[in-house]
Amino acid sequence: MLLSTLTFAVMQTLIKALSHIHVFEVVFFRAIITAFLAMGFMVRNGVPFKAKNSYWVWWRTVTGIIGMVLFFLTIQKMPFGAAVSIKYLSPVFTAIIAVFWLKERIRNIQWLLFFIAFIGLILLKGFDTRIDTIQLILGIIGAIAGGFVYVIIRKIGTEEHPLVIVNYYMLTAGVLAGIAMIPVWTNPTLFEWVLLIIIGSLGYYGQLTMTQAFQMESASRMAPIKYMELVYSLIIGLIWFGESYTILAFLGMLLIMGSMLVNLKYK
Repeated sequence: MLLSTLTFAVMQTLIKALSHIHVFEVVFFRAIITAFLAMGFMVRNGVPFKAKNSYWVWWRTVTGIIGMVLFFLTIQKMPFGAAVSIKYLSPVFTAIIAVFWLKERIRNIQWLLFFIAFIGLILLKGFDTRIDTIQLILGIIGAIAGGFVYVIIRKIGTEEHPLVIVNYYMLTAGVLAGIAMIPVWTNPTLFEWVLLIIIGSLGYYGQLTMTQAFQMESASRMAPIKYMELVYSLIIGLIWFGESYTILAFLGMLLIMGSMLVNLKYK
C-alpha cells in the first residue's frame, strides 16, 4: 500500500501538469496503457482473462471508472492538495459501507474521527475560494465511488488474480474514454506524449499494488494508509505548483488526514 501511494502521487502530479488536456483524453491513456501492460503480464504468466466472479468484478469496474473520471477532473480544476484531500474521504465511506455490507466492526471513537474528517472538509471548502460547490460535490461523489471500490475488492478477496480485476477495469475505462474523447481530442506534443505514457505505466503499478493490498487485508484497515498520498501531494503542490493555502484551509486538510491516521491506532 505504501508503494501504491507513492506511485499514484507521482501519477497525479503529471495529470495536474496536463490540466490543459481534456480529462477523457487523460483517462484514455492512463487506462489503455495500464490495460495493455496487465494483459502482457497475464499472457506471459498464464493468467486467465475471464473472471471467476464476473458480477462483482464488473461492479468494481463501474464504480472505479466513476471515481477515476471525477478525481482526474478535480485534480485538473482544483488546487492539487485540496483535490487529493477530498478524494481521501474515501476511507470514511469505505468503513461505513463495510459495516453494513461486510459486517466489519467500527468502534465509537472511529465514528468521532470520521466526524472530525468531515469538519476538515467543511473548513477546506469554506476557506478556499478556489474550490466551488460543483467541484466539491463531484469530488465527494468520486470519494463515495472510491469507498465502494475498496469494499468490493475486499468482498472479491483472493478469489481473483489482481490483474484480472485491473484488466476488466482499465480496458473498459479505456474503451469508454476513447469514445468520449473523440469530439474533444487535442494533439499532444512529443513531451506530452511521454508524460501520458508515463501516467499509464505508473497507473498500472499503482493499481496492481493497491489491489493486492486490499485483497490481503480488511478494507477499513488498509484504506487509511492511502493517506500517505495526501502528504506527498501537499509537498508537491507547495514545491512544484507553487500552491498556497489559508491557515484554516490547511487546518481542514490536516483534520482530514490526522483523523484517518489516528484511526489506524484503533483499527
